[in-house]
Amino acid sequence: MERINYSSGSKWEDIVGYSRAVKVGNVIEVTGTVASGDDGNVVGKNDGYAQTKYIYQKMEKVLQRAGATMKDVVRVRMFVTDISKWQEYGKAHSEFFKEIRPCNTMVEVKALIEPDYLIEIEATAIITSSSPAASTELYGY
Repeated sequence: MERINYSSGSKWEDIVGYSRAVKVGNVIEVTGTVASGDDGNVVGKNDGYAQTKYIYQKMEKVLQRAGATMKDVVRVRMFVTDISKWQEYGKAHSEFFKEIRPCNTMVEVKALIEPDYLIEIEATAIITSSSPAASTELYGY
């Protein structure tokens, strides 16, 4: 099976050696994603809802590049620094997945890579035969 790596241009991708997403066959794994804007600064500082929403928008773009949609997401893992804000994260999650209802896990962690990140999310998508054709664009997001 062909493997396609999708980059977002994040500063950490080259430093650590990973891709925003990897597609093998009809499976797409989206790496842990934080609310890091194009300028490298945190989006939605101190706002769990804003960070979660931004992360899902970022994920949606890479999934589209890989030929998938949010409807193809079957598994989500949320790592949060303050689980008492679960309703903020959950509100944004619901805006994307209320009807789709993928498996979901939320775990509180001690810290993320930068102190202003409240949440990091990773996801797994499986493309079905009704999904759009896969894109071969590797960069540009």
